[in-house]
Amino acid sequence: MDLFEDAAAPQGNQPEYTVSELSGAVKRVIEGEFGLVRVRGEVGRVSRPASGHLYFDLKDDRSVIAAISWKGQVARMQVRPEEGMEVVATGRMTTFPGQSKYQLIVEDVAPAGAGALMAMLEKRKAALAAEGLFDPARKKAIPFLPEVIGVVTSPSGAVIRDILHRLRDRFPRHVLVWPVAVQGQACAPEVAAAIRGFNAIEPGGAVPRPDLIIVARGGGSLEDLWGFNEEIVVRAAAASRIPLISAVGHETDTTLIDFAADRRAPTPTAAAEMAVPVRMELLAAVDGLGARAVRAAVNGVGLRGQRLRDLGRALPRLEALVQGPAQRLDLWSGRLGAALGMAAARKRQVFGAKAGLVRPELLLGLVAHRRRDLGERAARLDGLAERRGERLRARLDGLAGRLEPSLARIVGDAERKVRDGRSKLADVAERLEAAPAARFARLEQRLEALDRTRVTLGYAETLKRGFAVVRGDGAVVTSKAAAERAAALEIEFADGRVALGGKPKARKADGGPEQGSLF
Repeated sequence: MDLFEDAAAPQGNQPEYTVSELSGAVKRVIEGEFGLVRVRGEVGRVSRPASGHLYFDLKDDRSVIAAISWKGQVARMQVRPEEGMEVVATGRMTTFPGQSKYQLIVEDVAPAGAGALMAMLEKRKAALAAEGLFDPARKKAIPFLPEVIGVVTSPSGAVIRDILHRLRDRFPRHVLVWPVAVQGQACAPEVAAAIRGFNAIEPGGAVPRPDLIIVARGGGSLEDLWGFNEEIVVRAAAASRIPLISAVGHETDTTLIDFAADRRAPTPTAAAEMAVPVRMELLAAVDGLGARAVRAAVNGVGLRGQRLRDLGRALPRLEALVQGPAQRLDLWSGRLGAALGMAAARKRQVFGAKAGLVRPELLLGLVAHRRRDLGERAARLDGLAERRGERLRARLDGLAGRLEPSLARIVGDAERKVRDGRSKLADVAERLEAAPAARFARLEQRLEALDRTRVTLGYAETLKRGFAVVRGDGAVVTSKAAAERAAALEIEFADGRVALGGKPKARKADGGPEQGSLF
């Protein structure tokens, strides 16, 4: 028993702490000593859960510190930590009692130097280039004179004023401005959304679809322009179906959107110059081309006229061209008379030879032959006519034999139709005789019904229900003023009329009727 009592007795004068008390004391010490610190290190494991918080590690060659940024702090970061970056994290130290660990609550992250930021930029550039986003074959030609130009920039900066002023001086065009943040955490998503929004506009809609997009921003540091190096912006620019000019920063500034754009402008003003030509220069060029066309036409006509005159001098004279044919015509005209005489003599000789062959005996023989032939044909014709007459007579007899039964059948059908017609006519006559009486009966019934309706709706029936008709001077009285104006009144009841003589007297001042008044 004494042994156990000695073991339960306190060992020395050290105080006892609960686990929560000890954790709280450690937390107060660490937060008191390291209220705000800046830690330089390399970003290790990075985790982005659905809650929006950001968990990552800061490490060097010997140690590792767990770091966390809450959702609101992440939204305010200009540069988000990525694995392998060397950064300077600003925040405060605290502990997490649930796991007996200390951690750094990071409020802001900045690259440890331009070298680290450029290294990350080069790494991202190489990865996007490997995907073919910077391939020159993907780039589209800039339209010579776009009707509508979409500008993605800040609406309050000097950039949009420079672009509008330059476009107004060179060639005024319709400009659509999509306002975005050009710096900070919201820059990248807003610029990407603007590029996709311009591409989503349907042609021919209420809002005109741009023919060209300009993404513009003024100069700044690498950190200020970092939003245009984000992957979401580069991919939106590469996927744009509308030609895109990037004008981010000054001439020496380069961002990743410059490689994905269809064309890069050193400044926003230069982008406006690339977008449209100078209107006055175009007019001057058109005037020059018109003058050249006129001079060319005049010179061409002059040269062709000179050529025509040269060719005309090379042609022979008209008399020389006509003399030879005229001489040949005279020669042939002189030969024509003799040639006609010789041709007539040859034709007469041929005709005489053929006429000698025609003798009267030949003609008589031909006539006799034709006569015999005609007699034979006449004999055959008589036989044919007789046979045809017999066939026609036999056919006529057959038709006559069939005609009598047909005629009898037709006569029978006609008699039957006549009987049917007479029967129908008798029925119609009977209906015709009965129709007036039935018509008169229906009209009489309708008249009686209308008369009953008239009696029901007449004022006499209304009088039976206790109403009366007042007449003044023979006319129906419908108002007090008309009754006062009437010289004599008559009241009609259901069982008769009552006549009242004289005008009604006026009312008293108190509103009651005078003595003797009907009202």
